Amino acid sequence: MASEDGGREAPTRREYVKYGGAVVGGGLFAGCSGDGSGTTPARTTDGAGTESASRTETDASDGSYSVTMAPAGTVEFETPPESVFTVLVHHTDMVVALGHGDALNAMYSPANFEGNYDKVLERLDGVSVDWSGLYDSWNPDKEALYELDSDLHLADPAYVSTMDAWDTADVEEVRTAVAPWFGNALSRNHADPPADWADRYQYYSLWEVFERVAQVFKEQARYNALSDVKADLDETVASTLPTSGDRPRTARVMTSPDLSQIWVFHMNGPGFIRSHTRPFGVDDVFDDVSEAKTIGLEALAEADPEVVLVENAFARAGDWRAQKRNLRNDPVASEIAAVKNDRVYPLSARYGGPIMNLFQTEMVAKQLYPERFGTWPDYDGGPYPKFAESERLFDRGRVADIIKGNV
Repeated sequence: MASEDGGREAPTRREYVKYGGAVVGGGLFAGCSGDGSGTTPARTTDGAGTESASRTETDASDGSYSVTMAPAGTVEFETPPESVFTVLVHHTDMVVALGHGDALNAMYSPANFEGNYDKVLERLDGVSVDWSGLYDSWNPDKEALYELDSDLHLADPAYVSTMDAWDTADVEEVRTAVAPWFGNALSRNHADPPADWADRYQYYSLWEVFERVAQVFKEQARYNALSDVKADLDETVASTLPTSGDRPRTARVMTSPDLSQIWVFHMNGPGFIRSHTRPFGVDDVFDDVSEAKTIGLEALAEADPEVVLVENAFARAGDWRAQKRNLRNDPVASEIAAVKNDRVYPLSARYGGPIMNLFQTEMVAKQLYPERFGTWPDYDGGPYPKFAESERLFDRGRVADIIKGNV
């Protein structure tokens, strides 16, 4: 934009956000060179942030600020983004947790995650999300990103570059022509980054990603307050767990309603996909089976877990009731210890962000150790159970207040 005296005016807010990613010199995603020094991404432990994360934001004298996270590198902003594109729900969750849910314009499968999230948001007074009209952003059409004209693509550029309709050149085009990318997805299971991104990738915990996203929105106070809730919950769990010899043999699976297909997921190991199961240190009956491998009902019966946690069952009210009925009525499944003792429980979104992480940590605590954390009720597919205040492992009112800005 030219000024009346023939010179160039100061960059607009959108120009800062769109083109601020190129903070350091030339090259693809300039400013990324400091995020990785080799082909093996750095790894961090899962937790509610680290001291190093607080040094990833830099304020400039002109009021702009920059935030750094692999793989996008350093991105400069003039003001917090007001229109935000997301793909995976952990980023979507973070935007809501920071009180900016109205800024969302896209996410993967909004109808599916509405079913998961509305059930927990029911327990946060005054917190809700309008899921209607959100663009379904899985493998998105590139032209749709031009039409959305977002201030920020809160999505992992390395991950997006692996989608069928995308490559690294497309990602760079959208960064320079529309708005920057800023997100991290491969930390969820420590998957290998694509070759174009290997030297700049780093793995973070869920809450480390959240801290950096909070810096983008200038919402460090909200992050710090929620991080305190998370730290208290973690301490409650760690101090109440039984010794390792008294922990149940557990299977974490996803099944089709008719039980014809069963996929294995791990309880332990790296990545924030396990951030709500790893703290409990259970004996995973399928720890030697490849993640997401399909097994038969006979293999589940042979493993004979004492507890079965079923992925994505929390959102499927009718299917969940039918699924439990099918397990009880099947001659093979009915012999599994978890089925006999009515210890088959639903899980929600395994890719959830900080809000879902708080609820699912409480959920799993009660499912695995009812004698220590209180009983998970006979869930029928409705909203998240309304536990008495004395039975809650974290303060819902405090979380709702933080999200609403009453820090």
